[in-house]
Amino acid sequence: MLAMSVDSRFSHKIWQETELSQMVPGGFPYPMLNDPGGRIGAVYGVYDEESGVDVRGRFIIDPDGIIQAVEILTPSVGRNVTEFIRQVQAFQHVRATGEVTPSGWQPGRPTLTPSPALTGKVWTAWKTDMAL
Repeated sequence: MLAMSVDSRFSHKIWQETELSQMVPGGFPYPMLNDPGGRIGAVYGVYDEESGVDVRGRFIIDPDGIIQAVEILTPSVGRNVTEFIRQVQAFQHVRATGEVTPSGWQPGRPTLTPSPALTGKVWTAWKTDMAL
């Protein structure tokens, strides 16, 4: 996991020491990278050239380098860290087992095994209240 913005490493250090360490015991435990000029943000479609900043984007990239999930939010809307962790766990489970994780899946909950027999009958194996 990496965090990245156009801010300098010095800004990241101050953010880590004054903000993140107050929210997360021990601070944010992952590298914070800087993207001067927004070159990486531009590749991922999150760099706002007019304001010179990367908007909030979250990308889950698998070990093969393939983007599996994208979430882009305006700065005024907070992100859901719990949902991010759930999605990473779901992608890891799918990769390890070949099973499918239905909407709202949580570790230990039922999964689906893809097959022609399941086509058009997912409702028999999975109910919406299982997502809660």
